[in-house]
Amino acid sequence: MKLYGFPASPNTWKVRALASYLKIPLEFEFVDLLQGAQRTPAFLALNPTGRTPVLADGDFKLWESDAILQYLASKNATPLYPSDAQARADITRWLSWDLAHWGGQACLPLIFENLVKKVVNIGPADAAAVAKGNEAFHKEAKMLDERLAKQKYIVGDALTIADFAVAAPLFHAKGAEMPLGPYGNLRAWFERVSSLPCWGETAPQMSEAA
Repeated sequence: MKLYGFPASPNTWKVRALASYLKIPLEFEFVDLLQGAQRTPAFLALNPTGRTPVLADGDFKLWESDAILQYLASKNATPLYPSDAQARADITRWLSWDLAHWGGQACLPLIFENLVKKVVNIGPADAAAVAKGNEAFHKEAKMLDERLAKQKYIVGDALTIADFAVAAPLFHAKGAEMPLGPYGNLRAWFERVSSLPCWGETAPQMSEAA
């Protein structure tokens, strides 16, 4: 299998980390988003939305990072993605929340405004966008922090692919100025998840993140 992606992107990083955790070999092809490689005809043939990552498994091409997580975790039996229908539905619920609210409204806007704009030198952060992102972050983080007061991981006391999805943006929390301070349970959970060796094994190099 081959993964096309941008190493510093949380969406690419979480897929590579999961593959590493599951001992699934992935050939990696760097897609330089800063140089517009995602808009080339060759890449658009893989993903017409022009986004990373994309997984190629033979003739099967799969885009959308959380779909890729589910696909990789379905390759072999793993407690990260149990076969029980209710357990999978619960995981999918949190993946959907991640895409719509945690990532889409809270983390990724702050990453873009406070971090990406500095890295690529495209002007100052938009104060209104940052304020909106902070408001969304507090709303979602408060809910998640309360949940994690009662259990070790997002879907219970066992690690699942939902933890990979939700944790990934937090690796950029410092640069993105995410207001994690008040949320001790969330921070403790992230420390547990981020200490897994697979994140370090797939961490972007500084030259790739710049």
